[in-house]
Amino acid sequence: MPRGRYSLHDPGDGAPLGEERFQCAPGPGGWRYVSRTFATDGEPTGSLDLTLDALGRPIRLELTAADWRIRGAALHGVTWVRASTAGGDGTEGNAAARAFTGASPAFLIATAQLLRAAESGPGGRVRLVAFTPPVLAPRTVDEHWTLTGTDVHAEDGASLAVDTYRVDDLATGERRTIHLGGDVVLAAPGVELEDLDGPPATLTPGE
Repeated sequence: MPRGRYSLHDPGDGAPLGEERFQCAPGPGGWRYVSRTFATDGEPTGSLDLTLDALGRPIRLELTAADWRIRGAALHGVTWVRASTAGGDGTEGNAAARAFTGASPAFLIATAQLLRAAESGPGGRVRLVAFTPPVLAPRTVDEHWTLTGTDVHAEDGASLAVDTYRVDDLATGERRTIHLGGDVVLAAPGVELEDLDGPPATLTPGE
């Protein structure tokens, strides 16, 4: 699995928040992303293990931050268990949503992949359950994704298609622009790709 590193910043004032070190790759049935996050002083702050099927649906989510852990999957919408990392049974939740989202850039790739596989095309309205550090409390969000352009960049005999999406939060009116190249986020509010030890993979939706 290729390795990379994102730097994370406050989208409002640009203050550094730390970094996310990740590995991701397509597999026989979809795509997998694993990462660990670190504060600016190098202290670990969380982890993510996300697996999608060929249609972009989350078949396995394991997310940790501070004292909390989420385990979830696409089941009757999406279903999850939120528990303390200290132990205990946790609390189960379910929502009529299509996938999960959160602070990791991985969720931007996952949502784009879900929409690419949809019959309506590479954009549209999508309901997601968001888990935001540090407490990972579930929150349902409605977003509208619009593919505004695709540019092909050629380098060293290889080409990379870069998709630009406009993402609108339908509750707050907040608008973001994100740039995706294969299975990595090239740029988004609060996210910059700093290192990648191999070319991004191209994700092709399919049954």
